[in-house]
Amino acid sequence: MNIPNLLTMIRFLLIPVFVYFFFSRVQYSLEISVAVFILAGITDTLDGYIARKYNQITRLGIVLDPLADKLMLVIVLASVTISNNIPIWIIAVVALKESLMIAGAISLFHEQDIVIPANIFGKISTLLSYAAILGVLFDLPYNRMILYSYLGATILALVIYLNSFLAFKRQNQFDLIKK
Repeated sequence: MNIPNLLTMIRFLLIPVFVYFFFSRVQYSLEISVAVFILAGITDTLDGYIARKYNQITRLGIVLDPLADKLMLVIVLASVTISNNIPIWIIAVVALKESLMIAGAISLFHEQDIVIPANIFGKISTLLSYAAILGVLFDLPYNRMILYSYLGATILALVIYLNSFLAFKRQNQFDLIKK
């Protein structure tokens, strides 16, 4: 197992750690859970950087990295929703988006060994998710505006991803007809 995949596995292990501290009554539980969430984000950035820079991209990493990211995000949002900090419909929209992206990615990867790369709106959405979650948890100014901006960027990223997915599927079917 290479370093990027190890970092991804650590991210999976951080999910129950986040949940434990988020819902615990230990001193500084919120701060510890936020630190775990930020640590997960750092491992995500590091594993991608190391994998690309040192050519350590693997099939396992291609599948597990986005799954770890999406699972962490949905669990964190669900936790924040359970604590009544955000409306449940927001987690429903995000969970639906993430589920569709995972299903599409698995479909393409399984059929063609192809991965649609993250687009700029996906990266913006990820940054806004961190800002929105931190803003809501610490009741920072403009936290609702950031939360709704995140939701908008998430929906836009999904639309662009679905467009890329459908364009690839149409092109792939066209190529099969030509043969």
